Amino acid sequence: MAEQEEDFSSLPLPDRFAHKNWKVRKAGYEDATKQFEKSPDESDPVFKPFLLDAGIWKGAVADSNVAAQQEGLTAYCAFLKYAGVQACTRSRGTTTIPIAEKGLSSTRPGAKASALEALLLFIELDKPEPVIEDLITILSHKQPKIIAATLGALTAIYHNYGCKVVDSKLVLKALPKVFGHADKNVRAGAQNLTIELYRWLKEAMKPLFFGDLKPVQQQDLEKLFENVKQEAPPKQERFTKAQQEAMAAATAQGVDGEDMAGEAGEEEADEVEVDVFDLAEPVDVLSKVPDQFHDNLASTKWKDRKEALDALFALANVPKIKEAPFDEIMRGLAKSMKDANVAVVTVAANTIEVLAKGLRRGFAKYRSTVMGPIMERLKEKKQSVSEALGAALDAVFASTDLSDCLEDIFEYLKHKNPQVKQETVKFLIRCLRMTRDVPSKAEVKSIAEAATKLLTESSEVIRSGAAEILGTLMKILGERAMNPYLDGLDEIRKTKIKEFFDTAEVKAKERPKPIIGPPKTAPALGGKRPVGKKPGAGARRPAPAAAAPPPEEPTPAPPQPKPAGRKLGGIPKSGGLATPGSGLKLQRKLAGPGGAPPPQLTSPRRVVSQEQSSPPPAAAPPKFGLGRGLAGRPIGRPSAASAEHAPVPVSNAPIVSGLTAVERAELEDLRLEKERLTKLTDDLRSERSKLSSEINELQNQNAQLIEDHTRDVLSIKAKETQLVRARSDAEAAEQTVQKQQREIERMKRELSRAVRASATSPPNTLPDLGLNMGITDGAGIYQDSRSTGLHMGSRFDSARPKSFVSSSPSEEKENNGLESPSLNSGFPGRRKLSPPVSSAYSSGRASPARTMTRSGYGNGDGMTGSTTSHTEPAENWKRAAEVTSQLKARIEQMKARQGLTRPSR
Repeated sequence: MAEQEEDFSSLPLPDRFAHKNWKVRKAGYEDATKQFEKSPDESDPVFKPFLLDAGIWKGAVADSNVAAQQEGLTAYCAFLKYAGVQACTRSRGTTTIPIAEKGLSSTRPGAKASALEALLLFIELDKPEPVIEDLITILSHKQPKIIAATLGALTAIYHNYGCKVVDSKLVLKALPKVFGHADKNVRAGAQNLTIELYRWLKEAMKPLFFGDLKPVQQQDLEKLFENVKQEAPPKQERFTKAQQEAMAAATAQGVDGEDMAGEAGEEEADEVEVDVFDLAEPVDVLSKVPDQFHDNLASTKWKDRKEALDALFALANVPKIKEAPFDEIMRGLAKSMKDANVAVVTVAANTIEVLAKGLRRGFAKYRSTVMGPIMERLKEKKQSVSEALGAALDAVFASTDLSDCLEDIFEYLKHKNPQVKQETVKFLIRCLRMTRDVPSKAEVKSIAEAATKLLTESSEVIRSGAAEILGTLMKILGERAMNPYLDGLDEIRKTKIKEFFDTAEVKAKERPKPIIGPPKTAPALGGKRPVGKKPGAGARRPAPAAAAPPPEEPTPAPPQPKPAGRKLGGIPKSGGLATPGSGLKLQRKLAGPGGAPPPQLTSPRRVVSQEQSSPPPAAAPPKFGLGRGLAGRPIGRPSAASAEHAPVPVSNAPIVSGLTAVERAELEDLRLEKERLTKLTDDLRSERSKLSSEINELQNQNAQLIEDHTRDVLSIKAKETQLVRARSDAEAAEQTVQKQQREIERMKRELSRAVRASATSPPNTLPDLGLNMGITDGAGIYQDSRSTGLHMGSRFDSARPKSFVSSSPSEEKENNGLESPSLNSGFPGRRKLSPPVSSAYSSGRASPARTMTRSGYGNGDGMTGSTTSHTEPAENWKRAAEVTSQLKARIEQMKARQGLTRPSR
């Protein structure tokens, strides 16, 4: 066995890694770990076989023996640590999935820790995307324990590196699937991963997956999120190699303090930068806009316009929008800001808001199109509309910078409408709070002056807003920088500004960042590297030294006197740059005793300088560089310069003075021209602003007139509709009245007929029964049947009570034309008789009459029959009168029901 062991140890490491005996493999892994740790650098030959054949590690990290696997994972971690980036990039593709399947789910804690360390080293040495992509595929594995182990590894990755280093989009998309897994350990792992992501992303992660979870899971997560909100912001615990090199370089340059400030700034930026926009995929909104959108937006009906904007809002309400040419849509939205209907204005403002949030910096080119109309509409007092407009302005500002928006803000701070001015002040306050860039000095001056003017406004809200503007600006710049703008204010206003300064919260980086002087200390500490920079610094330092003469330049023209000073001064001092100063000082000392004024000394200086500079004609225009170059020439011939000191000014001074005068004249002309152009530009700008304000006023008036016209048209149409309805109702009422009148006339005619019938029938019946004595039974029967026929044929039988019947005149004629044969024979002097009235009332009353007649006739008792016959007409008359009165009463009731009154006669 000893010989075999010696033989195994003598084998190369790759052969031992692939050996059948697990003990040999385990020993090989251990030896490899030791050799890797002892290697001097990444180019050591021990790494070469493993770099050439990276597939060796696939069997090592997924060894079938758990003891050997643990050592194999340890050896692989040592290989990644000491072999560098090449070890990661060449072996990562073949080892990530085996590590996740076999290493993370191992029963040995040491193997688990080494597997997780290998994954973390992948991210540290290179980039995290390939690792995350491979781990996402493992989430679809059949075995729940492997999925749970992978979720735990992802949680550890985000805990160590954070979401800024490791992108979380793919993981967030895969969360709903693992939340719906049947295994509780998988769901618990998904919950832990979600909580870890929430520590970094906060609410920005919810729109991407939260809606796909079950309500119970959402409630559980919300409770856990509340606990996370109480914790401190997370910090990156492990850094990538690139980050480590950057920190090492910064430490070498001695900027530790700046690093700490930078880290704090990064932590603040993390909370803002990591939002839905960064996580979401861009959506192509423009291609989904309906073809008839612009036609509906230009419709005369406000409902059509609102529906078009609602459809666009639904399309654009996504976290991230793909950039496309939205120019025409923006013009339509800007036009909708002037709509007479506030509902249309509100939806248009909401649409601008979501477009600005979805496009971010891509929306900056549309700012000038929509910002003016939105701010003009701030005159709306309705709270819902003003809130929508303010949100749209905030979104537009977030896509641009403070410098871009200040021009429009200053214009509307001077607006005539107090409501517009008040909302503009609020918008400027929000801009100062949200901006991340410190305003320039010119912008600070403009903002402070505008706010100072607003402190004298009559409205308390505007005055308070102006004080808040100054307080917020002071928070950004500091108290010292704001002191010049607060000098003329009274103590009450200063106190109020100070209160707003204490409570203001801003995001802009304060001035201490440029005040910190790492750049100055860096050259001193890093003396080796900045060697090449020191000459540059040395070249820059003489500039201030040479700049000392320029204060004397306006009167004595200092560039030329320097050589003369050296001649007069004689001995220069140690530095070549210091000699001009010394020469000037000696000239002044010599001029003092002579009593000559300074202008006399300046002319010889110019002469000497011109004489010396005459050989090189191009040397006169430069002020400093050639002055120093010529400084060495006069030293060689000082006597010549002194000998020709007097005559030279006569020949050269006029030329030099003439050139100087021309140059100065040209300079003055250019300055005057510049002033004219500046003034003209200012005039044109003011005129343009006036014209734009007039255009806005005219557009507002036009919109108001259109609104009034629309209202008038709608009111006219409503009144016309009312008139048509009233006419139709009147016609129907007239028809009803006419119908009722015809009915009344008919009933009057029927009543008159009934009255006439009742009035004519009694006289005809009075003598009837007294003459019936000679009538036979047959005649009586005939008379009965005829009278019954008359009763049944009466026209009142169907419409009136059966107790009342009257005969018509035609029937009376027929009855009067009947003659009884017995009367004709026995009573020739008698008149013709009509039928008895008793038979006209009812057939039941006619039979007793016939019986009485028969009995009277049969018995010979004519008087009894006559008496009975004479008593019946009286009773019938009374009955007819009663029936008539009842009929009249019913007619009156019918009239009362129909709302008609009996016409007065």
